[in-house]
Amino acid sequence: MADAPYDDQITRYADMLAALGTETRLRIVRLLLSAHPEGLVVGEIGSELGIPASTLSHHLDKLKNEGLVKVRRESTFLRYTANTQALQDILAFLFAECCTRNKAIKPEAITCC
Repeated sequence: MADAPYDDQITRYADMLAALGTETRLRIVRLLLSAHPEGLVVGEIGSELGIPASTLSHHLDKLKNEGLVKVRRESTFLRYTANTQALQDILAFLFAECCTRNKAIKPEAITCC
C-alpha cells in the first residue's frame, strides 16, 4: 500500500503543476522570476504581459493559493514575488528519482544552476 504522506506530497505537487499548466500563469511566474527578488506590483505585471486586471487577479489568486507566488501589501499596491522555494521543491520532487535506474541523464546536468 502507498505511503499516505507520499500520496499527500504527490497530490500537492500535482495541484501546483496544474496551476502552472496555463499559458498565462506560466508567463506570470516567469516574469516574476525575472524580477526576483523585488517582484512586481499588479499593474506592472498586467502592463508587461497585456493581461486585463480582472483576468490577472484570477490568475494571481490561483498561483497564490497553490503557494507558487507570495504577495505583500505596499500602501495601496499589491506586490507579487515568485516563491522560489516552492519552485525548487517541485523540481527536486520531479528529479528525485532521476537516473536511479538507467543513468540516462547525469544528475549534475540537472542541478547545475
